Amino acid sequence: MHDAPSAKELIEAVKSFIDKTAAPQLTGHAAFHARVASNALATVLRELDIRPAAEAAEKIRLEALLGTSGESVTALNQKLCEEIRAGRMDLSTEGLLSHLKTTTIDQLSVDQPGYSGLKTATR
Repeated sequence: MHDAPSAKELIEAVKSFIDKTAAPQLTGHAAFHARVASNALATVLRELDIRPAAEAAEKIRLEALLGTSGESVTALNQKLCEEIRAGRMDLSTEGLLSHLKTTTIDQLSVDQPGYSGLKTATR
């Protein structure tokens, strides 16, 4: 299962083909759709690069906030939502605001790395 090319290399090759070969020859709607496809592939590449470490760190923060372990990030997020909804946690809860900010910054780094607020938040 360690054969080349990797998923990342395949995505990079398709993105490069779109950007350098296909898109320059397109106009109108087709050119727009090529840009959308290229942007989607760029998001997937950032997801592959950023998500694993960000999700591991998120899990650690959630476990500390909730005082639990051994659950998935999805389950921990669901518990966090329940705690907030029930009023047992709010922005005065130690570590919650920092966790929410960090999680948002990590997600923006994948979804919208050019977002101007992201540059301000990471200074």
